[in-house]
Amino acid sequence: LIDIIKNKSNTNYQIVWASGPKQYNVIKDSLKESKINIDKIKNVKIIPYIYDMEEMMNLADIIISRSGAMTITEVAVTGKPAIFIPLPSNGANRQEDNALVLKKIGAAKMILNDKLNGEILASEIEEIINDKLELEEMGKMARTIAPSDVEEKIYEEIEKIVW
Repeated sequence: LIDIIKNKSNTNYQIVWASGPKQYNVIKDSLKESKINIDKIKNVKIIPYIYDMEEMMNLADIIISRSGAMTITEVAVTGKPAIFIPLPSNGANRQEDNALVLKKIGAAKMILNDKLNGEILASEIEEIINDKLELEEMGKMARTIAPSDVEEKIYEEIEKIVW
C-alpha cells in the first residue's frame, strides 16, 4: 500500500488502511521520508485501528486483508470481494488454506506474501474495481459460504446451558 500511495496509483478509488497500532508510526515515518504527510493524502485514510469493522466492511467495495478464519467469515457475511495476503507460516499455512476457500469459489484473489509488491497489488485492485460485474459476482460468491442463522444457533446453545 505504501507503493500505491507514493505512486498515487489510487486516483479512482479510496483507501482506508487499518495499519495496526504498532505499524502506524513506522508507516508514518516511511511516508514522511517521501515528504508525504499521513494526514493529508488524497483518497487515503490511514488509522491505527478500526473499532467498527463490520460497518467499515459494509462500506467498502473490496477488502484487502490477511486471511485469518474470522476475517474469512466476516468477508463471507458481508458479501464483499477480497484480495487476501495470507500471513506466511513456518508450519501449516492456515491463512493460505483459509484464503483458498474463497478463492476457489471466485469470491477472492490471493497474493502470497513473498510475491507482493505495490505494482501487483495495484493491478489486482484495478482489475476488480473497474469491472462492476466481477465486483458484484465476487460478492455474491462470498455470501454462498456465509454461515446462516448464527444468532439463533448461539441462542440455542445458551438455552441448553441455562435451562
